[in-house]
Amino acid sequence: MSALNGKERVLITNARIVTENRIIENGSVLAVDGRIEQIYSADETAQLDVAGAVDAGGSWLLPGFIDVHVHGGAGADFMDASAESLDTITRFHSTNGTTAMLATTVTGPQEALDAAITATDAYIRAGMPYAQLLGVHLEGPFISPKWSGAQNPEYIALPTTEWLKDWQERFPGVVKMMTLAPEREGALEVIEWLSGNGIVAAAGHTDADYDTISRAVDHGLSHAVHTFNAMTPLHHRNPGTVGAVLTDPRIHAEIIADGVHVHPAGIKLLTMAKTKHNLILITDAMSAAGLQDGNYKLGGLDVIMTDGVCRLKEGNSLAGSTLTMIEGFKFLVNRVGVSVQQASEYASGNPARQMGVADRMGSIQRGKQADLVLISPSLNLERVWVLGRELSLDFK
Repeated sequence: MSALNGKERVLITNARIVTENRIIENGSVLAVDGRIEQIYSADETAQLDVAGAVDAGGSWLLPGFIDVHVHGGAGADFMDASAESLDTITRFHSTNGTTAMLATTVTGPQEALDAAITATDAYIRAGMPYAQLLGVHLEGPFISPKWSGAQNPEYIALPTTEWLKDWQERFPGVVKMMTLAPEREGALEVIEWLSGNGIVAAAGHTDADYDTISRAVDHGLSHAVHTFNAMTPLHHRNPGTVGAVLTDPRIHAEIIADGVHVHPAGIKLLTMAKTKHNLILITDAMSAAGLQDGNYKLGGLDVIMTDGVCRLKEGNSLAGSTLTMIEGFKFLVNRVGVSVQQASEYASGNPARQMGVADRMGSIQRGKQADLVLISPSLNLERVWVLGRELSLDFK
């Protein structure tokens, strides 16, 4: 990064720039004070003073990844509710291409959720050195006991707006998304309240049938978490939650693209069923991400990681993942067969739109934040910038 008239400047040249509408071969991007100032074609680059520029060497330049469902990494969990843990998580995931994320909770007591929201709000206000926190994703506690998965059933509660109204009053705009079971008593009223207050209402850990999901969408539901997992499956005479997610274009569908949670053919089916703009890559990563096999905790429950796969010690349910966004991106391209440009939509553009931040991130466009990732032709992560600041990829 260099200075230009007192402003911080970074110029990246000779890149395959992925924009929403096209790929610019041998293009350049100029960022000034953390914003994209200009995008140049190859011919325009030839007229620039490229002294001190970053030569991309023909690698892909993409918008930074946005992970709307991630619990932790490198031994830390958002439920720790400490600045140290939030630093660890955002730093670890930034070394894997994530430039923005939602601090995702698990089902827990009200005071623990309150602490996580409080810590996230304070962290955002203090200024963030790594991947930027956009707010909080509450995964539970208003979920189905039948589909608790790796959520602690001891703390499952019936849906109510009481807690939400308190958090919205004390931390306006911090809660961005909530996962709940639409079939539970009081859920439709909560979904209406969430939607009316600019919070994404998401179906997950749910025993809902197709018709219940459809009614929930009519009340404002617009999202499904870790599609195919912890929800009623597709059957040709009883399409269930999965059937509703596949067929209703109003629902944005998350996918964990690791080949463990969903078979590549299942992911392919989802890419074929959903429109270009309503499929979202997530990690659902827990604290074990980036670490060795062993024993861990998630929401107070014992988890065993074997060969990188996390399962509850009791019941053997999958417990989050150890996926990173760059590995999920590579899986989509190499194993599922989507294009780099489409995978970029799943990892950046679509989550930005769903979270209401597409005016400032999610694509390479003049005026937006210079949140960028450089990826080699073989899709290995090479460099990461957040707000124009290059971050180290070394995590120790």
